[in-house]
Amino acid sequence: MVSWNRTVPDVGRRRGSGLAALTLAAALAFGGVGTASAEQGPDSVADLAEKLIGAVVNISTTQTVAETRQVPLPQVPEGSPFQDFFDEFFDKNGNGKGGDQGDGADNGDGGSDEGNDPRKVQSLGSGFVIDASGIIITNNHVIEDADEIVANFSDGSKLKAELVGRDAKTDLAVLRVKPDKPLTAVKFGDSEHMRVGDWVMAIGNPFGLGGTVTTGIVSARNRDINSGPYDNYIQTDAAINRGNSGGPLFNEQGEVIGINTAIISPSGGSIGIGFAIPSEIAAGVVDQLREFGETHRGWLGVNIQEVTDDLAESLGIDRPHGALVAGVAEGGPAASKLEPGDVIITFDGHPIKTMRELPRLVANTAVGKEVSITLIRKGKELTLPVKLGRLEESEKVADATTDEPAAEQPQSETKVLGLTLGDLDDAAREKYRLNAEVRGVLISGVDPASAAAEKGVAAGDLIVEVAQEEVLSPDDVTKTVEKQKAMGRKSVLLLISNGTGDLRFVAVKMD
Repeated sequence: MVSWNRTVPDVGRRRGSGLAALTLAAALAFGGVGTASAEQGPDSVADLAEKLIGAVVNISTTQTVAETRQVPLPQVPEGSPFQDFFDEFFDKNGNGKGGDQGDGADNGDGGSDEGNDPRKVQSLGSGFVIDASGIIITNNHVIEDADEIVANFSDGSKLKAELVGRDAKTDLAVLRVKPDKPLTAVKFGDSEHMRVGDWVMAIGNPFGLGGTVTTGIVSARNRDINSGPYDNYIQTDAAINRGNSGGPLFNEQGEVIGINTAIISPSGGSIGIGFAIPSEIAAGVVDQLREFGETHRGWLGVNIQEVTDDLAESLGIDRPHGALVAGVAEGGPAASKLEPGDVIITFDGHPIKTMRELPRLVANTAVGKEVSITLIRKGKELTLPVKLGRLEESEKVADATTDEPAAEQPQSETKVLGLTLGDLDDAAREKYRLNAEVRGVLISGVDPASAAAEKGVAAGDLIVEVAQEEVLSPDDVTKTVEKQKAMGRKSVLLLISNGTGDLRFVAVKMD
């Protein structure tokens, strides 16, 4: 839905009364029930829905927010005969001083001279019971910043819920309630082997209409909608609407294979393109949140980028695959093991087809585990052991810096590949606002018609390596480029640093 606008245009995830939702829309029913042909789908899902509906809950939250005045008080002269009239009018409408504190149901409730009195805002979402003792799963954005969380069950009962743990990266949260008797619970199923075209069913709370059952199919797998570092969504044609975020997506056996969380919608309603977090990701996160109240993700300590056709040719790789290491964190698990320019092609026995597969594999691997990494380094295949660290601990520590002085640069200016290379001195650092720690050969100008400009290389960037060889001067760059030309290379691989030290590889054609 356009109005969510979290990270990707037209991909909706909304908090409050406009929560990104789930409903499953398909006229055909699903699920191992009935005798209809596979082309038509089963005759009914009534038995399956009846068994599962008790495990699905409506999540209502209350949040205290500062009131913002919508209509400012008019300014009247002191002693004006209109003063009493204005005071009485704005008090009644909740915009003047002395207004009653509202519950979020009416516009303009609560107010003060400053217009920032607190008020209550309520919102709705969905969730499901994963443990009969009272463990409920929902989306993080459903309960984020909530002061009070209430689980509403299909039998009309309500229980206050406490937050056990949440994870913003996967948009998951675990809640706990204290029931008088065991609750109806469901379990996670195998999302990894779900196929495009398999029938799915969801039960949720679209637009506050609790207990809504809808069906559809798996439209696609492994969708990346740029909402987080571990995107691997199941896409469904099921109608996902506001209020059903956090609700379950079931397979034909009544197992949860996805948690509905986002939609694409220009209007805010379902157009048949919805996304669910697969259980293969959710189950591990939920286990960690239940045990620790937080996640314990593996950490390799590398910055990576996609291997494009140009980069593959420059690296001497037969085809684009794997994850290209652009930088290695100082003191991280991969330090002294991996190098910029390495292409990781397998991790712990899992082949890496595309870059985005590696972060998920690393994150889902136990902290402290020694894994085997196969990589390509300067055309040769190597296998190295690396012991993983913990991602959350690395995020609490600022990037390490060094006090060593920058390498002295020869006083020269050179043009190559459409780039003007200059001296990295104090004046250049000040002009381009470069960190004191960054090193390399300064790019002081870029020909706008050059291949380098097309790749986003800009003045103020630094060349750190050429063809995986360190360069310290413009002359080093020129010599290495000429060497690559003599070898018959069509393009040359540059390791580029920006002013803050972030690294990336760029393959530039040599005309």
